[in-house]
Amino acid sequence: MTTPKKHIAKLFSNTPPKGEQLQRFTAFIKRKYGEDTELCWIEDTAIENGFRLEVGTNVYDWTEKGLLAQFDGHLDNIKYKDGMSIVPLIRNSVEGWTPKAFAEETGEVLSVGDGIATVSGLHNAAYGEILLFDCGIRGMVQELKSDSIGCILFGDSELVTQGSTVKRTGKTAGMPVGESFIGRVIDALGTPIDGKGEIKPSDYRPIENPAPGIIDRQSVNQPMETGILTIDSMFPIGKGQRELIIGDRQTGKTAIAVDTILNQKGKSVICIYVAIGQKTSSVSQLVDNLTERGAMDYTIVVNASAGDPASLQYIAPYAGCALGEYFMEKGRDVLIVYDDLSKHAVAYRALSLLLERSPGREAYPGDVFYLHSRLLERAAKLSNKLGGGSMTALPIVETQAGDVSAYIPTNIISITDGQIFLESSLFFAGQRPAVNVGLSVSRVGSAAQTKALKSAVGTLRLDLSQYREMEVFTQFSSDLDENTQNKLTYGKGLMYLLRQSRYEPLSQFEQTVLLICALGHILQDIPFEEISTFKKGLLQFIKKENPQLSALVKTDKAVSPELKQEILNLAAKYKAGRL
Repeated sequence: MTTPKKHIAKLFSNTPPKGEQLQRFTAFIKRKYGEDTELCWIEDTAIENGFRLEVGTNVYDWTEKGLLAQFDGHLDNIKYKDGMSIVPLIRNSVEGWTPKAFAEETGEVLSVGDGIATVSGLHNAAYGEILLFDCGIRGMVQELKSDSIGCILFGDSELVTQGSTVKRTGKTAGMPVGESFIGRVIDALGTPIDGKGEIKPSDYRPIENPAPGIIDRQSVNQPMETGILTIDSMFPIGKGQRELIIGDRQTGKTAIAVDTILNQKGKSVICIYVAIGQKTSSVSQLVDNLTERGAMDYTIVVNASAGDPASLQYIAPYAGCALGEYFMEKGRDVLIVYDDLSKHAVAYRALSLLLERSPGREAYPGDVFYLHSRLLERAAKLSNKLGGGSMTALPIVETQAGDVSAYIPTNIISITDGQIFLESSLFFAGQRPAVNVGLSVSRVGSAAQTKALKSAVGTLRLDLSQYREMEVFTQFSSDLDENTQNKLTYGKGLMYLLRQSRYEPLSQFEQTVLLICALGHILQDIPFEEISTFKKGLLQFIKKENPQLSALVKTDKAVSPELKQEILNLAAKYKAGRL
């Protein structure tokens, strides 16, 4: 039979405890840690006033430094609201504060490298908890083992050394939020990196938050207009939806997201662009484009560039989502772009392998699906009881050689409410945006489409599908009948109609007019290379000839046969005058 190991309570102070003070120490440690706990006094001349009591990994710091740190934490918990007088608030906080004897659990760094620290001693640390290293670097618990924990570091890992002290904070990773972040470029920790000074946050939110439940949501029924004819007409995106943008490298994925952000100008939508693993120069160019076109007035850019540690790339989308939730819960509409989640998964895979987790398919850990599901499920259209705010997510995923059946693409396809698939062959053939009509889908569909556009779309998608199929079967045939040739010409004209330059979003009225004209075969005799010029001139002509038409074509009502005929007559008039 083995005898239980005795606890040793080490008391550090300048002078040894005596009399009543010694009795209080002895009674406290026996009540807290058992009758077999032994008190051992150690002289520490560096402590001028107070004491420090260590029992195993628990530390009770009653020194001047420890009490100041405790008071500093008390001030951090003060809830300040706009309009409050700060001086009385601080005075009341000081007068009402009394120090508390609580155990501060500390640990020791066993090893560190590649942004990962292995720590011993923190037996009560929780997954996702923030740890504070004695050099000032913060880390987050990501692996719990029986004798140690794995921690990812948010900062220069070279500052953390073996044997250094680590403290628990009892807090999960959080993100400062507020209106003052609009128009700024920040890193994954909420620190500004645009050189425009500090940002004063209004609140602090955890980066990980449960997704709204079914009762807290309402159905997606309002359009999030992209201004891109192909998408708004055939694959409409609704406020609160999650629509994946997927395709090979350099096929225009980011261009679609940026055009969607530009199209929110004047529509009271807060846009958040999260760059994950991108080149800093690319993000800088994107910010310049948004600034030049006035879109940074309602946009926040969160950047975790390729040069940042994998830990920052890992938390970046969650930080952006926390910002979005702040505005959504205030009843605002939010559009958030994750560019891209392929690189996010790679960063998480790197962290997981360094944490010695078992690799699975394509070396990704087994919880990589949960990695993205708990992020994308937070996009929602909240119920009217909760303010009716929404957060629409546009995650971007890069494929290799068009392989949508790879691990990460299939995972995210199964999480989202549809996908816009960009095809390399279409892109290099000059079709911009290079949307594949067959593989793209919106599972919300026409529920998120205006009645005017819904009535104008007609058989567009069917006509394009027939054209693509017919094009494949007829490319080896030189002798085609007239009917087939007409269908091919008509379909090709539709493809040219759907070509759209960057930074040129179309309004709902303009899209409705172009669809009515196209499906009315107005473009039938126009040379393909002139269709782009023709549609621009047509829109200008219709607005000039009948300025009231845009007011008559109401988004909440289907376009009447009379209005359709009026549009077709004006288009025929313009076409006749042009020819």
